[in-house]
Amino acid sequence: MTKRVYRFKEGNAEMKEILGGKGANLAEMTRLGLPVPDGFTISTEACMDYLNNGQAFTSELKKEIETYLEQLELSSGKSFDDPENIMLLSVRSGAKFSMPGMMDTVLNLGLNDENVKHLATITQDESFAYDCYRRLLQMFGDVVFGIDTSHFEGYLDFYKQKHSVLVDSDLTAEQLKEIVTEYKRIYLEIKKLEFPQDPREQLFAAVEAVFSSWNNERAKIYRQLHRIPDNLGTAVNIQLMVFGNSGNQSGTGVAFTRNPSTGENKLFGEYLINAQGEDVVAGIRTPLPIANLKEAMPEVYQQFVEMSELLEKHYRDMQDIEFTIENKKLYLLQTRNGKRTAHSAFKIAVDLVEEGLKTKEEGIMSLDPQSVNQLLHPVFVEEALKEADLVSKAGLPASPGSATGRICFDAATAKEWVDRGEKVVLVRQETSPEDIGGMVVSEAIVTSRGGMTSHAAVVARGMGTCCVAGCSELEIDEFLKVVKYPNGTLTEGDVISVDGTNGDIYVGHVELTLSEKNEYFEQIMAWSKEFARLEIRMNAETENDIKTGIAFDANGIGLARTEHMFFAPERLIEMRRFILSDSTLARKEALETILEYQIEDFKTIFSTTQEKAVVVRLLDPPLHEFVPSKQADVERVAKEMDIRYEVLQQRINELHEINPMLGHRGCRLAITYPELYLMQAEAIIRSAISLQREMKLDVNPEIMIPLVGMTGELTILKEKINQHIQHILEEEKATIAYTLGTMIELPRACLIADELVKDADFFSFGTNDLTQMTYGFSRDDAAKYINQYITDGILPVDPFQTIDEEGVGELIRIAVKKARTIKPKMKIGVCGELGGDPESIAFFDKLGLDYVSCSPYRVPVAYIAAAQSAIQSK
Repeated sequence: MTKRVYRFKEGNAEMKEILGGKGANLAEMTRLGLPVPDGFTISTEACMDYLNNGQAFTSELKKEIETYLEQLELSSGKSFDDPENIMLLSVRSGAKFSMPGMMDTVLNLGLNDENVKHLATITQDESFAYDCYRRLLQMFGDVVFGIDTSHFEGYLDFYKQKHSVLVDSDLTAEQLKEIVTEYKRIYLEIKKLEFPQDPREQLFAAVEAVFSSWNNERAKIYRQLHRIPDNLGTAVNIQLMVFGNSGNQSGTGVAFTRNPSTGENKLFGEYLINAQGEDVVAGIRTPLPIANLKEAMPEVYQQFVEMSELLEKHYRDMQDIEFTIENKKLYLLQTRNGKRTAHSAFKIAVDLVEEGLKTKEEGIMSLDPQSVNQLLHPVFVEEALKEADLVSKAGLPASPGSATGRICFDAATAKEWVDRGEKVVLVRQETSPEDIGGMVVSEAIVTSRGGMTSHAAVVARGMGTCCVAGCSELEIDEFLKVVKYPNGTLTEGDVISVDGTNGDIYVGHVELTLSEKNEYFEQIMAWSKEFARLEIRMNAETENDIKTGIAFDANGIGLARTEHMFFAPERLIEMRRFILSDSTLARKEALETILEYQIEDFKTIFSTTQEKAVVVRLLDPPLHEFVPSKQADVERVAKEMDIRYEVLQQRINELHEINPMLGHRGCRLAITYPELYLMQAEAIIRSAISLQREMKLDVNPEIMIPLVGMTGELTILKEKINQHIQHILEEEKATIAYTLGTMIELPRACLIADELVKDADFFSFGTNDLTQMTYGFSRDDAAKYINQYITDGILPVDPFQTIDEEGVGELIRIAVKKARTIKPKMKIGVCGELGGDPESIAFFDKLGLDYVSCSPYRVPVAYIAAAQSAIQSK
């Protein structure tokens, strides 16, 4: 028979897979000789067996639990049936990964109408005994019977108010008996069932309830947020009860070995006298600082300090410890690596390395790379958030940070209000290039449509502006200038607060606190660069973005998106002249003007990056993205271009595409309009020549052709571009060492990589489009259904945020193998959004890619992730 139950003394800290985090740590503390109430753990495997087999106990598991229950009775000298030594148990969940508060717990199990009297006799404290019984009735009713806890809490509040009792511990024994009687009546009224009097029946029912709580809604959501697999299950820890509610010499609390907010190396925590664990969590009574215990119970406090230090040194990390004091005797109920803010995480990691408790590698591995976002962006003050009214939690956390401002529904209003000193949040159904002026000046951006790689999301991340995208709960009426949400309506000018790190939106102003780099951040970054194998580049084209990336020590630019250079009004009008004019001369003149703009653009980029690598992607989006869509805008552009409205509208209609992402874009534009790419290539080379002469800069641009899917596309364009560049170099009597590569973003390109590589100096995977094309998902519309796919288990994660190793990842693997079979030293990188995702970075590192590129504010995230991957592969 497969073993499914383990005594604490049979386990150790390495058995988290089987015993869960709590069970493994209880076993480890037992092994260390610490005062842990005895017990046993039912394994995570038993949980998954139960859930996968119709939620029924097997006879083998039931028999094994009964065997271990008998052993516990023998070793403790207690029993459910012994009136002189009653055994009461706690039943607690405990998954491999900490999921605080997500699953269920039952305390004081074993009490019934008879045993409560025995407990009162044994302890000579009737109030204590009936307090334990009413707690069991409430928890058992909630966890096992599914009775809403408000039925119990509501009656308790009513009873205390009626009898002028302020706190639970002031209730008399007679009063508690009355409450117990009412609680049992609630069972009958709501469930038409009596509270079970058999302790063993209680135990099995509680175990089943804890198993089932693995699949409750809050646990599922928590796992999705933290990417915890659904197939792990939870262990169940059965442990002898110790009583913090047995008088004023007893208590319960939680403490951290260091401050989880600041990282200060000082014991930090709280406790309550005469209370059980849920009292601390519930917040009904105000707990006392752990330091107060030094005066109240000096010996217990000193013992706790010594045990805390022992546990931190043993686990070599800051610990979160739950404890109970029963009549001045200290018991430890749990220890785990404590959750902490990003600020404290970096300080604690560096301190532990400097104290000799961790190596540099272990210090890096202890960090969550994504937590860097909290360090580099403003965040809301936690206490202020508790008071804030929620608009929605349904949005996508498209770009991290927090901001507050007045709602604006269009770019013009946003710019106008900012000019007069207001802070604004741009709120739109979705954004387009027309909105860039408003996006640049906004504190935050909110859209009701679009996904993590939508226009709003990508542009916001590039700018370091917080953004919540695809918030489908919002009904945004840009004409009437109102936003309807589940609990109300907002109008233009109303203040909202936006949390782009979590995807949350609040009504009104929420206090912000600035997050800045500090010495601990700098130290972690230095260590990360020391261990990382991958180069980390940035996706950037504006001077501010480039400077941000350089401040984070990016190795260069992995993606400069030239289409972003055309959105300024004076450039947009020239681009529109080229696209919309039917005059060859007008189009030529427009291109000549754009060429001058582009030369200055690239001079700015190359002079800012100095001699760092720069990959310039030639024009990628469909031409219709540059043309106006609304009637008022069409009328204005017609006037600017001196074209009749009807003629202009007809040309715009001709450019319209049913599915533009699969349409006339990328290299297809250059096949039909080769002058566009030749103009851009000329601007790149002329700017490099200019800087070579003016600043003695040795610029080696990497020119990238997007959306190639056939060898002919690359061959033809490479030949035309090379010829044009050679003509310029001969004309200028100059030498520029440029390279010409392609962006791999089509499945077909992956499959013919061994052919494409013959005409390419480098490859860069555009993971946004590659994911879109592989799945057939529109990246701008997937938000409408992708969360449901994740909820239903169809997808483990959003493939636009984390690499799909089986599909998209396999295509990348094939392409890399084919390319390097022909050119073993071929430079290959990633420039899509997955280049900033830690899990994806680990995958790219294992494939042996040369670099990943991401938005400037994600460069530190990428460095830590790359270092962690390199450390793990050693």
